[in-house]
Formats: sequence, C-alpha cells, structure tokens
Amino acid sequence: MLGETLIIILIVAAVIVFGTIALVASFYKKIPQGKVIVRTGVGGSKVFFNGGMVVPILHRMEVMDISVQNFEINREGKNGLICKDHLRADIRVAFFVRVNRDNVMDVAQAIGCERASDTSLLINLFEAKFSEALKTVGKQFDFIDLYNSRDELNNMVRKAIGTDLNGYILEDCAIDHLEQTPPSFLDPDNILDSEGIKKITEKTAEQKILANKIRNDEVKTIKKQDVERKEAVLELEKQQSEAEEKQKREIANIRSRENSAASMVEQEERLKAENARIRVDEELEIANQNKERQVIIAQKNKEKVDAVESERLEKERMLEETEREKIVSLAQIAKEKALEEEKRNIQDVIKERIILEKSVVEEQEKIKDTQAFAEAERLKKVSITKAEQEAEEELLKEVKSAEAQRQAAEIKAKQKRIDADADFMIAEKQAEATKVLAKAKVEDEAAQGLAEAKVIESKAQAQELQATADAKTIEETAIAEAKGMEAKAQAIEKQGMAEAKVAQEKALVEAQRIKAEAEANKLLDEAGRDLEEFRLKLQMEKDLEMAKVNVQKDIALAQAQIMSEGLKAANIDIVGGDSMFFEKIIQSITSSKSVDRFVNHSQTVQEIKHNLLDSENGNMLENVKNMIAKFGLTSEDIRNLSVSALLLKLSSYTNDSKEKNMLENLMEHAKNTGLADIPVKTLGI
Repeated sequence: MLGETLIIILIVAAVIVFGTIALVASFYKKIPQGKVIVRTGVGGSKVFFNGGMVVPILHRMEVMDISVQNFEINREGKNGLICKDHLRADIRVAFFVRVNRDNVMDVAQAIGCERASDTSLLINLFEAKFSEALKTVGKQFDFIDLYNSRDELNNMVRKAIGTDLNGYILEDCAIDHLEQTPPSFLDPDNILDSEGIKKITEKTAEQKILANKIRNDEVKTIKKQDVERKEAVLELEKQQSEAEEKQKREIANIRSRENSAASMVEQEERLKAENARIRVDEELEIANQNKERQVIIAQKNKEKVDAVESERLEKERMLEETEREKIVSLAQIAKEKALEEEKRNIQDVIKERIILEKSVVEEQEKIKDTQAFAEAERLKKVSITKAEQEAEEELLKEVKSAEAQRQAAEIKAKQKRIDADADFMIAEKQAEATKVLAKAKVEDEAAQGLAEAKVIESKAQAQELQATADAKTIEETAIAEAKGMEAKAQAIEKQGMAEAKVAQEKALVEAQRIKAEAEANKLLDEAGRDLEEFRLKLQMEKDLEMAKVNVQKDIALAQAQIMSEGLKAANIDIVGGDSMFFEKIIQSITSSKSVDRFVNHSQTVQEIKHNLLDSENGNMLENVKNMIAKFGLTSEDIRNLSVSALLLKLSSYTNDSKEKNMLENLMEHAKNTGLADIPVKTLGI
C-alpha cells in the first residue's frame, strides 16, 4: 500500500515537473533573423534579438522588423534637380535604411514596432531630408559632371544625409535614373530655367553642328577612300597593262630577231641559188639572146649591189667588234707605255709609217676610182655603140623594103628608137651600178686598211722598223709608177676628148645640112619624110659614136704602151678584151703588193696562218670540217652556203671564246683573200 502511494506520488511529481517544463518552454518566444522582440511589462521594456521569456499577463510582446527597407525619391519634370549650370535633371534615387540595433527601443517608443517597417511612413519621415541632400549635392555639379560622377554623387549624398536618422541608419543609396529634364518642362519665365534653356540650346546646337560635321566628314572620308581605291585599282590595272604590253613587245622583238636571222639565211641561200641559176642561163642563151643577157646582167648587178650593202653592214659590225677589242688593247698598251718608255718611241715611228701607209692607200683608192669611172664610161659608150650598130643594121634592112611597106617601116623605126632608148638606159644603170660598187669597194678597203692599221699599231713590235723602211720604198715606187701612168692616161684622155669635140662639131654641121635637106623634102608624104629624117639622124649619131670609139681606141693604145713598159719581162696570161686586161693587171699588181705587205707586217695574219696551217689538223679545210662535225651539221645544211655564211653560222653555234676568235680570224682571212663569197661545195667540204 505504501509502495503504491509512493509510485503515485512519483508519477504526480513527474507530471508536475514535466508540466512545469512544458509551461516554461511555452513562455519562451523565438524570433527569425531581421526581426526583434520588444517586451514590455513586469521587469521593464527589453529587446530580444534571438528570443526571450514572455509570460502572458505579465508581459506584452511586439515584433519589430529591423531588416533593410528601401524606398525611392523622384525629382522629375518641373521638380527636377537643379545643377550648377542651371540645367534640370530628372533623377530617381533608391535609399536603403534599417533600424539601428542600438536604437531599437528608441524607434519603438517614437514610432511603434508595426510602423517602423512601413515604407510610406519612411518616405514621409525622410523624403524632405533626402531631397534636401540631393539638392545640396546636385548644386555642386554641372549636369555632365553629375552624369559622369555617379560614385562621387553617391558618396556626397550619404555624407550630406549623415547618420542622425532618429534611430535609423542609411545603409546605401543607388541612382536608378538620371537624365536631363526635357525642355518642355522648363519654365521660360524662371531665371534658372531660362538659363538652362539657353544652355540646352547652345549645347544641342553645338552637338548638332558637330554631328553634321562628323556626318559630312564621314561622307567625305568614304568618298575619298572610294576615289583612292579606284585610283589605286586603275594604277594597278595600268601597271598590269604596261607590264603585259612590255612583255608582248619583248616577245615580238625576240620573234622579230629570230625571224630576221632566219630570213637573212634564207635570203642568202636564195641569192646564191639565183646567182647559180643566172650563170646557167647565161651559158645556155649567151649565143642567141644578147639583149636578154644584158637585162639579166643588169639585174645581177643590182643583186650584187644589195649583197655588197649587206656585206658592208656585216663589215661595220665586225669593225665595231674590232674597235671594242682595240679599246681593250689600247688600255693594255697604255699601261705598258707607262712602264716602258722605249715602246712609246717605237709607237711614234709606227704611227708615222701608218700615216704614210694611209696616204698610199688613199692614192691607190683614187687610182681605183679613176679606173672604175673610166670603165663605167667605157661600158656606157660600148653599149650605146652596139645599140646604134644594131639600129643601123635594122634600118638598112627596113630601108630596102620601105617603098613597098612604108607603114611597117614607120612602126619598126619607132620600135628601134624605143630599143635604143632602153639600151641606153640599161647602160646608164650599169654605169651607176659600177660606180656604186667602186665606191663601196673603196670605202670597204679604206675601212679595212684603217682597222688593220689600228690593229697593227696595238700589236706592233720593235722588229717592224726594218719592214717599215722596205714598205716605204715599195710604196714610193708604186706611187711614182701610178702617178706616171695616171698622167699619161689623163693626157691621152684630154687629147681624145678634144678629137671627140671636133667630131661632135662636125656632126652638128652635118645635122644642119640634114635639116636643110629635110626642108627640101617637104613635098614628100609624111611617112617617107619621117623615115628619111630618122635614117639621117641615125647616120649622124653613128658618126658621133664612131668618133668616141676612136678616142677610146687611142686611150687603149696608150694604156697598152704604158703597160708594155712595165711588163716586158713578165710572163702573164691575159684574159679579157678591150681595156679589161689593163684594169686586171693594175688591180693584180696593187693587190699583190698590198697582200704581201699585209702578210709580212701583220701579226694578226701570222696568227691566222698559225691557226689555219700549223694546227694539229694541218689546214683551214680540216679545221672547218672538224667544227662542222663537232656541231652535228650535215652536207645538206651547208652545201648552198658561202664561206662567210658558213663561218657566221659556226660562230653562232659555239660559246668558246677561243673558237670565236678563230672563226673571226678565218672570216677576215677569207675576205682579204677573196674566198668569202665562194660556195662551200667548191672547196670540197
């Protein structure tokens, strides 16, 4: 019984204890973060931030929100914030405030716990103060500075508001909106607004002007860049076109040079073939086509003139090469002259000899000119005489049948006059061609003489002094003989011309007599009168030409006498008629002396002799054959070429300077010895 009572007591005690604990626990109030409990009643007012005992009846509990509260203050339109430069700014600022932990009780007593977190109440409490702070700070900035210095504006606003907010504390403020107040909200009658309107107008006008300038500059810059781009493109296209045209010109030049070289060889081949054909035709038709042969000879002479011109051009090129070599040689000689005084003395002697040789060459060329002109005049007269003789023969035949066939006689007489004129023109052309050939030959030989003299000067040695004395003696003898012959020939020629003049005067008297007889024949009919006049005219011309032939005969006799004196002891075979043998002999004598002097006194010719005749193959033909085999040429490739053309072709195949010099020496040797125009096939190559 006692035990049960004890248990009951223990149970009751436990219930009481647990009940007490539960009751006490129900009196303890907790609070979430951002809020506090304000307890009033027994024990006075207390603030609990985490939790506290609130006994009903004894205590009263209120909850206050101490978290951050935000509200905005707007100053826009007519109420916009006035800046230092009198511009208005539309501004919207968000302020963040909360109750200070140390002043919770003060706020609760002044405002109350429920109203402490009411946003509208906060606006009413702080709007005036915050607006004043904004005005104060905004007046310190121009609008542009205000817009660009928001952080500084924020700090200055917080500084102006301070910390005395009746228990509240300003956590932060943020400028949410800041723009210039539109001019439509400004009052023109307001001094500050009028200043702002003025400033806005000035600023906007300046900006519009600047913007317009920028747009114009943009257009100009774009246009300028477009123009520069087009100019650059056009310039590049121009350069491209110039480069293309230049390339085309270079290609055309190369092709032209190649075509010219091929054409030159082709023309030379054709010329040689044509010469061969003409020679064959001459041999076949020489007996019965005398007139046609004269025409072919004239054509051949024309072609020879062309060939001589081509040869002259080639010689000029080779002379230029010789001139370049001479310059190099003279430079070397100048260097040697500076070292050896004795050589300068030798060169002075050589120069005197060269001047003497030059004068001899000039005298020889003058003699050749005289001979060439005399030959041309002789050929002209012979052609005229032959034509007149043929006309006379034809006339005699026509006169026999003139009475029966007057009309035919008249026609044939006119034809004969035409033929005579043609023969006369052919003779004139032949004489002109002969003059051109003579002139070209004179210039060629003079140029060769000068070039050889310059080469001799550069390569001469002391041993040439004795040869100079011998050459001078020979040259003086040749000059004396040539002058004597020339004087005799001139005397004979003058005598012949005087006789020709007398004959001409006689012919004129005879012509006057014929004219008188013709006047007496006026009663004859027109055809007979013309025929008679033509016959008489032919007779007059015949007499005149016969007188000229007699003069030529006297000249030929005088030449024969002159030559007989110089050739009494000579054993010479003479080929040719008329005065041809005289020219050939004079030319042979002059050429032989020139060649002998050239060979004996020219170091270059001695080198050519060594290269051609003293080589390991033995002679020029073997050297040429070896080079032809070396370059892979066949007999078909060279059979129609001349010696000069073959040497030029071989020179184009080789790049060896030694071989080129050898070929150039061969070319000079061939020209000097008259082998340049000989066909290669005649040499057995």
